[in-house]
Amino acid sequence: MAGRGLAEILTGAGVLLVASGFLGFAVTHSGKSAGAGYRLEARFDRIDGLASGADVRIAGVKVGSVTDTRIDPKTYLAVVSLTVRDDLRLPKDTSAEITSESLLGGKFLNLTPGGDPAELKPGGTISITQSSVSLEQLLGKFIFSATSLGDKTKAADPRAPEQGPPK
Repeated sequence: MAGRGLAEILTGAGVLLVASGFLGFAVTHSGKSAGAGYRLEARFDRIDGLASGADVRIAGVKVGSVTDTRIDPKTYLAVVSLTVRDDLRLPKDTSAEITSESLLGGKFLNLTPGGDPAELKPGGTISITQSSVSLEQLLGKFIFSATSLGDKTKAADPRAPEQGPPK
């Protein structure tokens, strides 16, 4: 009986060891680094779908991640905190825009470096921003404009049956 208890304990310890190895591998290869890089902020009118942990990219290459999103109670702007790799020094006129990965995909923050010789300091703010574009609003505008265009075309068509005076 004592041999069986020892075997179960050793098997359980082995399973925990393998599980912790997988966890360690997953954390080190997830692309999410804890505290690597310097912190910046950007303010947006809207950040629909951008969440903490989202990628920060330059030219499609991941260079950091979004660490926090909150609302400024005075200006009601969305404040996005992000980290950028230490080896990248961004110009002061760098711009930030929220972009979709695809129609169904998540959002990420795209940075476009400017040409200013002065650099953004750690803790600085990216002042040139473009907010998230709402796909629903775009579709609504498209449908509305297509409907109005159809009504105007119908009204201008001389072959259309005449309508009586409005009631």
